Amino acid sequence: MNMVHTGIEQEISLLIAVVKTLILIIGGVVTYLAFSAYRRTSDRSLGFLALGFGFIVIGVLLAGVTFEVLNVAFGIGILVESLFVLFGLSVIALSLRVQ
Repeated sequence: MNMVHTGIEQEISLLIAVVKTLILIIGGVVTYLAFSAYRRTSDRSLGFLALGFGFIVIGVLLAGVTFEVLNVAFGIGILVESLFVLFGLSVIALSLRVQ
């Protein structure tokens, strides 16, 4: 019975890794596109938008690094990711307010 549980956990871990990798790729593309638009237009709101998405992507990356590479507790990785996502969304919200 324990072997089945471990197998399911491994499958879920693999799926999480795949989803996090896709978030990194798509988030990186969105960040790049927002930054490119900022460089083209010099619109500060686009700069903040790129920065906000950048923080979110970095948070996703750090969550995986802290858990998988640094062997830190899973909860700490989630906390690190959540703080970066919170800050990133705050910067995105600011980007929508910048004139």
